[in-house]
Amino acid sequence: MKIFIYILAIISVLFVSFLLVGLFSSDLTYDYEIVANKPLTETWSVLNDEDKLSEWLPGFQKIEHISGEAGTVGSVSNVYFIENGEQMIVKETITDIIPEESISMTYESEFMTMEYRMSIADLGEKTKIKTNTTVRGNGIMFSSIIAFIGNTIKEQEEENLSKLKKTIENNKKVYLQKEEID
Repeated sequence: MKIFIYILAIISVLFVSFLLVGLFSSDLTYDYEIVANKPLTETWSVLNDEDKLSEWLPGFQKIEHISGEAGTVGSVSNVYFIENGEQMIVKETITDIIPEESISMTYESEFMTMEYRMSIADLGEKTKIKTNTTVRGNGIMFSSIIAFIGNTIKEQEEENLSKLKKTIENNKKVYLQKEEID
């Protein structure tokens, strides 16, 4: 019986320690930067092409517009992913957008809230893409999980941007500019 009590005590201490990590951990913040060998206008167009999202976002299925004018500040959409065979829905809200310069979004799920900013800069026939991300767990349990899997989250962003670079550089689609449409 004593062994059972010791095992239970150890498990309890480990669980409380795990929760304390979430209680005292700060948000996970990280930056990444890539350079795509395509001009800024084409890069921006590829970034905003829903048909290209599955090429650089693993498990991406679709975007379902919920409210606001699509592609503008305040626009809300549900973004559907398949992860480990399960459907995951993430609510995306555009919080700031400067065409051909930057876009900021908030992504919300039951697990976490992510503040994401992507900016692009003209380098002539190349484009620099920078991202800044802050991830916050929703509750102590999820904050603890994020503290332990933070490197995995960062590695996923690095992989996504590497795929984005490929998607941009392999793009063959010709995008019409707004003034060409008018």
